[in-house]
Amino acid sequence: MSELFIVVGLKAKSGKENALREDLSVLVEPSRNEDGNVRYDLFEDQDNPGHFVFVEEWSSIDAQARHHEHAPHIAHFHANGARNVEKTEFAHMLKRVV
Repeated sequence: MSELFIVVGLKAKSGKENALREDLSVLVEPSRNEDGNVRYDLFEDQDNPGHFVFVEEWSSIDAQARHHEHAPHIAHFHANGARNVEKTEFAHMLKRVV
């Protein structure tokens, strides 16, 4: 089993900070309950409201791929909530070195 860590930063469109916060918040619990999820946390930059960071840990690349490609809550976000995202500021897929 190969661990996978993901860190993603999203910036809300101006005036859509609260809407995006809600859109992202509803993804957390269903994602945590997915097979292969180890950690799924949402943060907001305390100095830059509207700048959100997901920190995810998955048991394998396959588990994360199932989440991203097949989870209904993720599909719903892409079809609806993504309209409140100005840009993805960063997205890193990481593997443990030591």
